[in-house]
Amino acid sequence: MQSTRPAGRVAGLGTLGHSRTPIMSTGATQALERCAICDCALHRNGGYANGTFESRSHATRHHLVAERFFGRSANRPGDVRPGIFAVCPWESERVTTVLCYECHEELLHNPVFLPADLSAFASLVRARDLHEDAKPESRDKIAARIKLLHDVIEAGLRALTSNAK
Repeated sequence: MQSTRPAGRVAGLGTLGHSRTPIMSTGATQALERCAICDCALHRNGGYANGTFESRSHATRHHLVAERFFGRSANRPGDVRPGIFAVCPWESERVTTVLCYECHEELLHNPVFLPADLSAFASLVRARDLHEDAKPESRDKIAARIKLLHDVIEAGLRALTSNAK
């Protein structure tokens, strides 16, 4: 089986992720969705988040940059609030990928930050003057903290992948 990874969508035109297209005995092809993180085969046969073995591989769509950063939310359709970003700093607004339930809900939406991690990040925040005594009217500092957290993750991934080579 050959794995292909189509390019990500830009401004709402497609999705990141990949599929494997097995050649079937009839000569026809069928796209098999795979999780963009763990590469498991995905399904869309119901059973989402019901605690069963099958629900762990249910396909889910994940926005690479949270919709709430732009004032939108799937939980409140039509209710637009002030966004944190007017323009996506990563040029990935509305870009999505397909993940399994486990990677989407249990891995990405529940990161582990230990006290030492939070303390180290708080030190970076203070060193870059991104801390606040009281919440200001502007959302500039939270926007900068979000970008800083992405930079921390990116630097960690770069360090770990360069060490693995």
